[in-house]
Amino acid sequence: MNKKSVSSVLAVSVLSLSLGGQLFAAGAGFGDLNGVTGKSKIESLKNQQLVKGVSPSSFNPQGILNQAQGVQFIAGGLQLSLAAVSFEAGKVPMASDLFPSISDDAWYAEAFINAHFNGIEIPESVDPSAPMTKETYTHYLMQAIEKTHNLPMINIKPQPLGDEDELTIEYQGSIQRALARGLVKLDAQGDFHTKSEITRAEAAVMLYDSLEFLKKLPEAPAPSPDMPADPEPPAK
Repeated sequence: MNKKSVSSVLAVSVLSLSLGGQLFAAGAGFGDLNGVTGKSKIESLKNQQLVKGVSPSSFNPQGILNQAQGVQFIAGGLQLSLAAVSFEAGKVPMASDLFPSISDDAWYAEAFINAHFNGIEIPESVDPSAPMTKETYTHYLMQAIEKTHNLPMINIKPQPLGDEDELTIEYQGSIQRALARGLVKLDAQGDFHTKSEITRAEAAVMLYDSLEFLKKLPEAPAPSPDMPADPEPPAK
């Protein structure tokens, strides 16, 4: 099956989902955001069609984000795609080729494919229905923005975490860089709540803040007019 066919199958699959699993696109607005921290940020993401709700009028902000929704937030919000990826014989892998537990016609299958080929290290054994923790979402989000935007490595002084003993060691660097870049914060007691299940509202706010961070990055300098952009190699 070619890339165009994969996209078509995935698009059709979204329409065939039951109400319990389906995510809906735009509408007039979410009616369940009153009093929610980050309401304006969530609404901005919706208006840009970067996040979706659980129904046309509901975002379910306090609902726990599961793995499928988390990967969809990141892949959709950062608009990850396969545009710059080459495949042998033009064959695009199916989601089940990468993650055996994911059905190829699942509404989130394309998000997992895009996330995988854009450098997000999702375990092959991922359970898409399992809750996503704050540390996992932070790790995936940082991988996505760093790899897709070629962010340079930064020297940072690690912040002490009150609950560092609960931290998954492989996620430590991502979390410290997220803290240094102001994308996440510790609570008043200095805890990160690494193993806490992240809510949909919390994840959306982190996504919004990450997109705003990327907008402020300096553009790469233009080539000097006195020097060719691609100089010829020296003669041998």
